[in-house]
Amino acid sequence: MHEIILAIILGILEGLTEFLPVSSTGHLLVAGKLLGFSDPGGAFVVMIQLGAILAVVALYFQKLWSVLLRLPTDPEARRFVMSVAAAFLPAAVVGLLLHDIIKTVFFETPFIIACSFIIGGVLILLAEKFRPEPVNDDAERLPLWKSFVIGCFQCLAIVPGMSRSGSTIIGALLFKVERRAAAEFSFFLAMPTMLGAFVIDFISYKDTMKSDQALMIAIGFVTAFFAALVVVKPFLNFVGKSGFAPFAWYRIAFGVGMLALFGTPH
Repeated sequence: MHEIILAIILGILEGLTEFLPVSSTGHLLVAGKLLGFSDPGGAFVVMIQLGAILAVVALYFQKLWSVLLRLPTDPEARRFVMSVAAAFLPAAVVGLLLHDIIKTVFFETPFIIACSFIIGGVLILLAEKFRPEPVNDDAERLPLWKSFVIGCFQCLAIVPGMSRSGSTIIGALLFKVERRAAAEFSFFLAMPTMLGAFVIDFISYKDTMKSDQALMIAIGFVTAFFAALVVVKPFLNFVGKSGFAPFAWYRIAFGVGMLALFGTPH
């Protein structure tokens, strides 16, 4: 029962933080350490993220279904799919090449995670301060080259604490994408990115995963889905009015708190 409660808590935390530029992975790793949650290889942390991503699929279902139906005949629908694919490509390559390092080094080093929180927060503040005047206000109509560049920024998120959504949003702001559109594009990009991460971990652990581990992942998956449903629309409304700076200051404070809690490497 204790493990089930932990899975519910961590699933809720994942859903609440996945789409905010505050690193859901970093939060889960820190919370897991503090709560004594055992997660060999980080499978739980990675695989429950797909539950949060499915919340976006549910919220944007009509739009996504319309794109799917129009693919054979509508160039705009095909361009949107190609745009997301172009943005997904850099992280797919880097993730495959560095998968073992990510899991064995980055996931296990609180100091790296803490520094990533702080650095990411500073980068968001700089992006907000020096961002050029936006010229793209529709996440579905970004030029392919711009989508690819934003996808390159997503590669920063291989380090827990940098935040996948935070990294893509930084890239989007710097390349003249309006705030709300930047956040929405990070949602769309999350779908193939986290599906790919889920598949890789499922293949890696399916033969060794015990039934109780599978149950924990299923519980975290479902709770992450429902928690994310609550967050997405209020987040979009908030950043449209207030920007991303509040999240940046939160990140910096969280990272400093981590350094105070876990200390520095000896």
